[in-house]
Amino acid sequence: MHEQSYTIRRISELMPTVRVYFNDESAEVRSLLYDSRKLSDTQHGVFFALEGRRDGHQYVKEAYAGGVRNFVVAEGKTETTWFPGANFIVVGDTLEALQVLAMHHRNQFAYPVIGITGSNGKTIVKEWLAQLLAPEYRIARSPKSYNSQIGVALSLWQLDNTCDLAIIEAGISQQGEMEVLHRMIQPDIAVLTNIGPAHDDGFASAKDKISEKLRLFNGAKQAVYSPDHIAGIPVPSTGRHMTWGAGDALLHVMGHDVLAGRKCCIRARYEGQLVQITIPFIDAAARENAVCCWATMLAMGYDSAVIAERMVSLQPVEMRLEMKKGINNCTVIDDSYSNDLSSLHIALDFLQQQQQHASRTLVLSDIPGASGHEEEVYSAVAKLLAHNKITRLITIGPGLMRQSPRFDFVRHEAFADTASFLASLADLRFQDETILLKGARKYAFERISQVLTAKLHDTVLETNLNAVEHNLNQYRALLPKHVKLMAMVKAFSYGSGSYEVASLLQFNKVDYLAVAYVDEGVELRKSGITLPIMVMSPTAASFDALLAHGLEPEIYSFGVLDDFIRVLAGKQLVDYPIHIKVDTGMHRLGFSVSDIEQLISCLQETGEVKVQSVFSHLAAAGDATHDAFTARQLAAFELFAGKLVDALRYPFIRHIANTAGIQRWPQAHLDMVRLGIGLYGVHKEWHKVLVLQQASTLKTTITQIREVPAGESVGYNRSGMLTKDSTIATVNIGYADGYDRRFGNGVGSMMVKGKTVPTVGDICMDMTMLDVSGVDAREGDEVIVFGDVDRLAKTIGTIPYELLTGISQRVKRVYYYG
Repeated sequence: MHEQSYTIRRISELMPTVRVYFNDESAEVRSLLYDSRKLSDTQHGVFFALEGRRDGHQYVKEAYAGGVRNFVVAEGKTETTWFPGANFIVVGDTLEALQVLAMHHRNQFAYPVIGITGSNGKTIVKEWLAQLLAPEYRIARSPKSYNSQIGVALSLWQLDNTCDLAIIEAGISQQGEMEVLHRMIQPDIAVLTNIGPAHDDGFASAKDKISEKLRLFNGAKQAVYSPDHIAGIPVPSTGRHMTWGAGDALLHVMGHDVLAGRKCCIRARYEGQLVQITIPFIDAAARENAVCCWATMLAMGYDSAVIAERMVSLQPVEMRLEMKKGINNCTVIDDSYSNDLSSLHIALDFLQQQQQHASRTLVLSDIPGASGHEEEVYSAVAKLLAHNKITRLITIGPGLMRQSPRFDFVRHEAFADTASFLASLADLRFQDETILLKGARKYAFERISQVLTAKLHDTVLETNLNAVEHNLNQYRALLPKHVKLMAMVKAFSYGSGSYEVASLLQFNKVDYLAVAYVDEGVELRKSGITLPIMVMSPTAASFDALLAHGLEPEIYSFGVLDDFIRVLAGKQLVDYPIHIKVDTGMHRLGFSVSDIEQLISCLQETGEVKVQSVFSHLAAAGDATHDAFTARQLAAFELFAGKLVDALRYPFIRHIANTAGIQRWPQAHLDMVRLGIGLYGVHKEWHKVLVLQQASTLKTTITQIREVPAGESVGYNRSGMLTKDSTIATVNIGYADGYDRRFGNGVGSMMVKGKTVPTVGDICMDMTMLDVSGVDAREGDEVIVFGDVDRLAKTIGTIPYELLTGISQRVKRVYYYG
């Protein structure tokens, strides 16, 4: 968000425009929109109908209904006469038009731009440079990891006159992409972090990938890179080259020493002098990223003493926006690792997705760098809050106190500092609301998060909602456009949490949700989920609740059908949607194939129900040895469904493909598919063509560490006998949390400080013991119980479903984007 604006006419002149249709050519444009689900400042926004995995032209109608009146569309894609009062710019390629506009906008500012590329560490280096350079510069930077063909354009759009330096990430995944990014960014200083295996599949060779990344350096006045990473490929920069690394480099790294307090001293030689920095991190990735920042600051002319003074105070970069259960039935969204206009915009977008509470509260600190530009910055903040319909605003900091009159459109409480807020907590009365925390580091919002988050024990199941969304899109890419998608959120979304995952699925416009029991569906409705929901195991006792909340029952027997019709008749309801389950070989629930004539007769005689879908369940779709059986199931189902539609003479949805069937049986896609555990990235052999991401990680902490001599035992029954002196860590998870007792005595293992360590002794109800001998572990350290749930399940002869769904409800669920 920035105050510089363009007219729609001016925008059309800057892009490769084919033709225009203007209702008001003087309409002011400030915001770039491309997702109909994330609309803000619609009065001053222009919607780009981008053509990617989804065709944005399909959502022009939705954007128009949301208040957008300015559009950039591709020729022949949109009937402009359907949208009275709107302005249309017709172009050949909407993505190219967006990028050309971003390039023009970048050219309006003469201040330096740092462009960062590499395989890993781009975002960390960007954020650390922002910390290190903040005393001298007002910095605009890419929000989070906005480094794609679209993300770079959106990042550049935020440049304005309140800044005097920009730091922009550039990420590529295939040949030819960097040239476009370079034309947009035109960096004065180009930085390469490193080269790793990420996105190797998009390039013919590692050298091709390096060459493509180095295109960012064309024409740069300063080039910052490590010769260790470029494989001897010439760096195409006409300016000064600042090199770093352990080899032949201007900043020659000689070694490092780990210090007390988990700090690290890095020693180097620069311009004939011995120099060093100390950073508050000890891992190899942090050391490399810090040296890259060190070299960049040297390239910018910083004195070594100033660099060393600032490096020791580097803060960790939390790249995650977390959602947690709060006190008094609140939901807490913690996005307080940084606070600027662009990241605030993204966080407010996420807040808008949450429908579980009618009240939306923002706790906001002063924005760093606003000093001297408070009126401009906080005017933009006020507009953001108004557009996003914030119902309650709590501000912390003297700058926001001075600007209080700008926020008179919302319930507003202002505090000078975090301590004042905490002292008044009892009077603020948080109840049944979604609370977004957005604070600069100096305001220590972690203290606020701690008091607003419900107190549960230290074991957590973290779910990466980005990964869930990624996996959803991987499966969607396999489906023809007409095929609908039902997502299974039964069994607490396979242990990951129902509402939070359902909300993401609703935001991503899946067609149906499915739950096992009525009470699961009722909870989703109470939390604001409006999607159609199929209940797979309804009972007569639950029909009243089912009807009251607009849920749709699976009907699998004549008894259930008769009971449901009787309830509907008593309420004088007609044409209520039902889902007919037919058993084609699973032999669990469902009408028999031979029941078709009797079922037709029942359905023709009643007006109370209407068939919404007919479905069956594949028993072994993921196992090639049973393909002949699966083919027979599919044939039987299609025959059953065909007879039913002929008799009823109205269309209904047919679905049989489960997660495995979506990939292995495209002929079984029919009208809809049902996606289950594949959403969570659990891998099977039939996932080979999909690039899935593990969505859930179970974590705990070390409660105590002790040295135990050889010959002693650990745990109940003395089954954990030690054959050598050992360091034993007790961690805060046991079988009551869902950590199976079969993992005891070395069968299971966990990760501590990146190293795999075995269990020792029997698993206890609330605790497990680990052998952490040789690991620099400390009490309070984080422990990864599992990430790769497939591997873990195999060690005890079970399946991932059992492990995921067995995680106790006392284990805190944390959801994040990262």
